[in-house]
Amino acid sequence: MARKRIIPARCVSGGLSVPGDKSISHRLAILAALAEGPSEIAHYSSADDCARTLECLRRLGVPVEQQEDTVRITGVGLEGLSRSRRKLDAGNSGTTMRLLAGVLAGQRFQTTITGDDSLRRRPMRRVIAPLEQMGARIRARNAQFAPLEISGALLSPIEYTLPEPSAQVKSAVLLAGLFAQGDTTVIEPVRTRDHTEIALAEFGAGVSRNGKSIRVAGHPRLTSRQISVPGDISSAIFFLAAALALPGSELLIAGVGLNPTRAAVLDFLAQMGAPVRILNVEMRHGELVGDLSIRHAPLEGGTISSAGVAQMIDELPMLAALGPYTERGIEIRDAGELRVKESDRIAALAENLRRMGAQVEEFPDGLRVAGRAAAGASGRLRGAEIHAHGDHRIAMACTIAALGAECDSILHDPASVAVSFPEFFSTLESVVQR
Repeated sequence: MARKRIIPARCVSGGLSVPGDKSISHRLAILAALAEGPSEIAHYSSADDCARTLECLRRLGVPVEQQEDTVRITGVGLEGLSRSRRKLDAGNSGTTMRLLAGVLAGQRFQTTITGDDSLRRRPMRRVIAPLEQMGARIRARNAQFAPLEISGALLSPIEYTLPEPSAQVKSAVLLAGLFAQGDTTVIEPVRTRDHTEIALAEFGAGVSRNGKSIRVAGHPRLTSRQISVPGDISSAIFFLAAALALPGSELLIAGVGLNPTRAAVLDFLAQMGAPVRILNVEMRHGELVGDLSIRHAPLEGGTISSAGVAQMIDELPMLAALGPYTERGIEIRDAGELRVKESDRIAALAENLRRMGAQVEEFPDGLRVAGRAAAGASGRLRGAEIHAHGDHRIAMACTIAALGAECDSILHDPASVAVSFPEFFSTLESVVQR
């Protein structure tokens, strides 16, 4: 499907659920593989990224079976992985590459892990540096780009301070720490998503937090688990935004993960005036889960910078694309990392939103999207040719923005949504009212 017509909507209404959390699914699969015995993961993410993690584990000798959204993994223990005869292919998944790099650093064999053209352009030096400090030998193109040729070793524990916030780098070091002779500590200047720490504890690892420091003990005996993945809040954000953009909308999104390190986006929406209600909250396997109720309301707008960027990195494209539907617009700063995601997300958002008639000012580390107050007489976006640039979040964010346009839009490369949310368009159609 090379192109898709996006037809404006009157409103969105009804109930829906979103796929299992992508970040959590990756981590549970990897730890289930390193545990001893059979684990079952329910509501595993349907994202292509997460399928890549499963395929890489299979190539490392881990028995993996999948039936719909339930994954069964027979763990081989910390010492049980075997050398793959072929390169591991992470596809478009930076999480797969970075987290598995931590695991592979502790093996007694050499592995090469690569990815698609987009992933091979994304910098990996941040994860290579601490793993080399622990004793792994890693060869990379120009010392920072995939393919990564990882020669594992008997690892030494380190105390590592993250030079910049990154849950993936933190997770890679903690996973490598499982293979180290002693306790490994990661110090993070800004708290990032803590799914790895929660999952480590669930599988029986010795992990603890003291302020900004997270410590994991080497060589634990991980035990198999039956566990369920909450819905992905980074997928739910697109439907929350649709309801806020379109008058008369009201939605209920069931079973969404509400981990405090991920739920900052709900606080930001509430600060802008969004009437988000959280219902039926409970703790499941260390993660908070609940239902989200949302209805249309006028939004003031706001600014995201500094720590807020790290806390909402996956939600930033949708928040930027919501800017024209707010009164005073959305400004994002300190987000230079967006330029080295699946696409240059800052440039891609600026290009597409301008095509739809929004006023956008682009900065090296972010952008400002004007709101209704600066939008002119009609205050509405117009239909346009939208280019996803191979980026799932750009495709979905711009699709939601286009729902409130004056006429149809054409989205190029709609298939890119499969990286995180293959069911996106069918789920959207189930709640759209025209």
